[in-house]
Amino acid sequence: MQWRSIVVGLVVLRLSFSCVIWLAFGLGPNVSWGFNFPLSFSLHKLDLLFGDEKGTDPRRNSWSQRVHVHRHEEVATTCAKVGEGSPERSYLSFFDSNRDEYSRRYSSFPDTLKAKMKDMAKEMFYFGYDNYMKYAFPEDELNPIDCEGRGPDVLNPSNININDVLGNYSLTLIDTLDTLLVLGNVTEFQKAVKLVIDTVSFDKDSTVQVFEANIRILGSLISSHILLTDPKHPFGKVDYEGYDNELLHLAHDLAVRLLPAFENTLTGIPYPRVNLKTGVPSDSINETCTAGAGSLLVEFGILSRLIGDSTFEWVARRAVRALWSLRSNETGLLGNVVNIQTGQWVGKQSGLGAGMDSFYEYLLKSYILFGEKEDHRMFQDSYESIQNHMRRGRESCNEGEGDPPLYVNVNMFSGEIMNTWIDSLQAFFPGLQVLNGDVDNAICLHAFYYAIWKRFGALPERYNWQLQAPDVLFYPLRPELVESTYLLYQATKNPFYLHVGMDILQSLEKNAKVKCGYATLHHVVDKSKEDRMESFFLSETCKYLYLLFDEDNPLHKSDNKYIFTTEGHIVPIDKRFREKQWDDEFPCEEAVLAEQKPNNRKPPQSNNSNCNRIPEERRYTLPLKSVYMRQIDHMVGLF
Repeated sequence: MQWRSIVVGLVVLRLSFSCVIWLAFGLGPNVSWGFNFPLSFSLHKLDLLFGDEKGTDPRRNSWSQRVHVHRHEEVATTCAKVGEGSPERSYLSFFDSNRDEYSRRYSSFPDTLKAKMKDMAKEMFYFGYDNYMKYAFPEDELNPIDCEGRGPDVLNPSNININDVLGNYSLTLIDTLDTLLVLGNVTEFQKAVKLVIDTVSFDKDSTVQVFEANIRILGSLISSHILLTDPKHPFGKVDYEGYDNELLHLAHDLAVRLLPAFENTLTGIPYPRVNLKTGVPSDSINETCTAGAGSLLVEFGILSRLIGDSTFEWVARRAVRALWSLRSNETGLLGNVVNIQTGQWVGKQSGLGAGMDSFYEYLLKSYILFGEKEDHRMFQDSYESIQNHMRRGRESCNEGEGDPPLYVNVNMFSGEIMNTWIDSLQAFFPGLQVLNGDVDNAICLHAFYYAIWKRFGALPERYNWQLQAPDVLFYPLRPELVESTYLLYQATKNPFYLHVGMDILQSLEKNAKVKCGYATLHHVVDKSKEDRMESFFLSETCKYLYLLFDEDNPLHKSDNKYIFTTEGHIVPIDKRFREKQWDDEFPCEEAVLAEQKPNNRKPPQSNNSNCNRIPEERRYTLPLKSVYMRQIDHMVGLF
């Protein structure tokens, strides 16, 4: 028995020694925490991330793990010399093997396969839509596993995950209207419009989030009304005899019911929720997120210009200006949660995901629609601040050394990293970069999110880039990655993005399809599900997938230009939206911007790219060099 004790003791001693070496030098083996997530650790990583070393710039080329041994004259980094007499060799050479595998996989996409994927996307939409109409209408959503309808949680008013969105107003039907036209189903579109007119009322004792009601309901009603009445729209004759602007009247009625959110607020920033019958609840909180308060201008602005009433655009623009005036003088960044009475930032995190995303999106899209210079200037200033303080990695997407570009969550006042996760909503940003002409940066960020998708067959709600593992594991069928994929394909026509769309489509079909629709993934690793199909799956995810593969869609062939709202609703870029039927009730734009311009901001670095920076030959090869694709795949744990 004594020899057994000796053996056990030696084993324990060996393991202890290995752990000490691993912790001290980051040289130990990868470990797993039960989900097959490789985790290597290096103490120097924190120095690289947060720039604690003297002279270290946290916004330089490295944000990922590096092996770095102190107290040695020759520092062992991934870019270090191999030896005294050896030629310098980039760490990217590690990813140079098998570089042609990406070209072989992604360089072409046959027309027959494109037609097959188009049909698959259409079938996906109708499987969800038909089952909603069969089992759930007139309720707000479909429970696709139990084949039942879902409305507000009246027994638990504090369940804001449900009640913020579901207002007992046939949400999924309204949100889906213009998707029916995109798929060419004029008959079903007209039928659905008549159902909305005949059955929907907003005179309900429902407390909803202003932001969600705006983008999902108000935006769809306005979009569908325009498509019904605009003779220049691309979908042919879709109006019907007897239509008398009822969708516009419904939109106006809803917007009036949302207006109390802007009353009794000292800053002009709206309350987050209203009761559609009674206004702002007496127990309403005084805190709201930047995206929720600052993403109303597109829908409210179009409504104002359609009906000739400045009220709606006025309150929405006042809220945007109020938020803009609160940005940091040092960085130009905004936080993610603000007190609407005091103007104090409750949440000081600045990022591109939840709580922030559509604020930036609507600055640019408002300018595109309305032509207001103020909106363009706010967006460009924001974009410069984002590039200066959130962007990490090498300067160029497709050239040079270092890690691929990534946008991290930072403190709005200092620009220092606050955490090591990104969320799935941030996957919208490459699409916005396309609209801004920064296709080069869009290509790289999109590739990072696509690599995460390839690993899990979905996008976890939060992904920790330091641990190479999800922090929040569910995926509610969000559209942001599909949206960016579609816009990048429209900008580049590169077949790579058709392959991305096919991967997403097949993953959804394999992992999310259930008895009566497509279900939220509760866990992106084990693929367990929740019984919910959010309305944006039909409104956006299916719409962008279908458009990606439908080259001949009327939307693509039209002489007119269109833009998508943050909920994927189609609105024309029309000169009538650049004309106001009222005198400007705001102070002079130039004066306001000059008054609000921070005095202490550092001059922006000129690291913005544009469409012209992409060489012509890259339109016919991979959008990202194979070595960089392989690098990104490695960084998310694909090999």
